[in-house]
Amino acid sequence: MARLTGQRRPRYRQLWHYYRQASAADRLTSNAMPGPEGGLPPRLNQAGGRAATSTNTPERVLENDIAWRIHGMVDFMVSRPPAIQSLVADPERADDVERFIRRIIDDNGGQAFYQTLALIGHVYGFADAVLRLDADPDRPILFDLVDAPTALPIVDPDDYTALNAYGIYTNADQPHHQSQGWLDRLRDRVTSGSSTSERSRAGRVEVLTEDSILVLEPGRQDRLRVVDRTPNPLGVLPVVHIQNLPQPFAYEGLSEVEPLIALQDELNTRLSDRAHRVTLQSFKMYLAKGLDGFGDRPVAPGQMWTTDNPEASIESFGGDATSPSEEAHIRETREALDKASAISPLVTGQVRDRLGNLTSENALRIVTMGLVARTEKKRFAYGQGIQRLIGLALHAADLLGVFPNTPD
Repeated sequence: MARLTGQRRPRYRQLWHYYRQASAADRLTSNAMPGPEGGLPPRLNQAGGRAATSTNTPERVLENDIAWRIHGMVDFMVSRPPAIQSLVADPERADDVERFIRRIIDDNGGQAFYQTLALIGHVYGFADAVLRLDADPDRPILFDLVDAPTALPIVDPDDYTALNAYGIYTNADQPHHQSQGWLDRLRDRVTSGSSTSERSRAGRVEVLTEDSILVLEPGRQDRLRVVDRTPNPLGVLPVVHIQNLPQPFAYEGLSEVEPLIALQDELNTRLSDRAHRVTLQSFKMYLAKGLDGFGDRPVAPGQMWTTDNPEASIESFGGDATSPSEEAHIRETREALDKASAISPLVTGQVRDRLGNLTSENALRIVTMGLVARTEKKRFAYGQGIQRLIGLALHAADLLGVFPNTPD
């Protein structure tokens, strides 16, 4: 996995740009891989080798069938806050624990926190949350969701599910390579393979370990120097990692955006071709022979032309014609997006005539069986992550003295 580290950040940016359909200017400023516009073939991104004008630039259609599917998955999975229940035998103590947990969740956004956590996981394939302690007595415990392109997990080489340390970049545009120790690997990932100007923009790297929290900056001879070191009062690595869908032998989980990119590119290509064809063929044109001044008179309903020339004629041509193969291909591409994502327009409430007599809950469940099964797997994975995060919060509350408790 370490060999792929240099490819992670541009790939994460690409996933986000396909979800958000970022503009060309946004992609330039973030130094990312192409978004939906770059997924079109060269013939739709060029003007035939000439200067682009309004007449020779191909018409492009960029639909975003990915975003509404991601939103549908998130809404389906986190339509309401998860129920959090304490298993303490004493009912009064259990109520106290649950009230404290609800307060912590509300301080960190409540339902919006769950939805943001799920959205990040669906786009990138995983979501990392860091627990931080704050001096504010009203909000002593904070949940910090990490943007995937800035995350640098230092994974145990013998166990891909275990973290030795966790780094967070302030500038995530640097390539990185594998080295021996985790600090050496971190140093190489920040400084190797980049120019002097790039290294000067590297910014700070925060490294979390079980014992301490370090802040590192690039120093002389491309070496990282520690500019700040504080003890970690928790005594454990305050990071919770959640895989969206399990991916064996990899730190990241499976993204919901990645398998849809090729299909979205194909759909946008065919829609652009259709738009170009419709633009050229949607209006009828007329060829007049033997009529003087025909070009000076408008073509309008009720308009008539007269002439004494017996050889005069008017021929009409053009007009949009049906293209069954084109329509079938676009329809099948949309159906392929439905299959790959397990999200169909039915999930968003768009009922089509192909639905049939699905009047019962069980019948609708059969239609959405793929989404239901996938959602159950995700709820288990995200639920386990939320449990670990709450466990860290209770541990921190005990150390701070704001809510004394024991692991049991």
